[in-house]
Amino acid sequence: MQIPHFPEANHPLVKSLFHHSDQELLDLFQRHPEAGKYFTAMFCRYSPIVYTLIRHSARSPVQADYLFALTWRHIYYELGGLDLTSSQQGKDTLTLQNWLINMTAFCINDLKLPPTEAIHYSLQATSPPLWCYIEQALEQMPPVLRLMVLMAQTFHWSETRIAAYLQAEGEAIAPVEVANFLQEGYLMLEDKLPADVRAIYLGEDLPQS
Repeated sequence: MQIPHFPEANHPLVKSLFHHSDQELLDLFQRHPEAGKYFTAMFCRYSPIVYTLIRHSARSPVQADYLFALTWRHIYYELGGLDLTSSQQGKDTLTLQNWLINMTAFCINDLKLPPTEAIHYSLQATSPPLWCYIEQALEQMPPVLRLMVLMAQTFHWSETRIAAYLQAEGEAIAPVEVANFLQEGYLMLEDKLPADVRAIYLGEDLPQS
């Protein structure tokens, strides 16, 4: 089994955090929800463990990659309320590593995966932290724009097909207008991503501190 390599681990913003302890990274993540580098650093630190656990339980590599991404999405939303200091396992304080292993086991056992042919996710195309922040940005977009972007990017629908679907739903939008709306949607989506996420994953200049 080959554990995927994630290029973001070599980005200066992420490498600069490697000396922090798990507790420090968790504190920074919770105190700075507008930043993406702290979650990305935790992902880079623990993705080999999580991937190894998942790969041994999944039926196919495609399902393993998708479950890996779903698990990190679940972890992302749970981390905000995690308090390691008050969580006890017997007499020992729960560590981030043990908590992540528990979360991974939960996802392996509880998440229902679609068949391989129905999965549109590509681990090579979109790393789980980027997926989490894209999803968060999409939630902040107007519903129609979000729907167009998803139909174009996830299902690779043409502008004509998107327009036909929207017209059937009562939206009087021509194919040429779909193209304009998509451009607007992509710009809005990028703008709503954290600045450090754009630097890490989209190659933009590092944000000035």
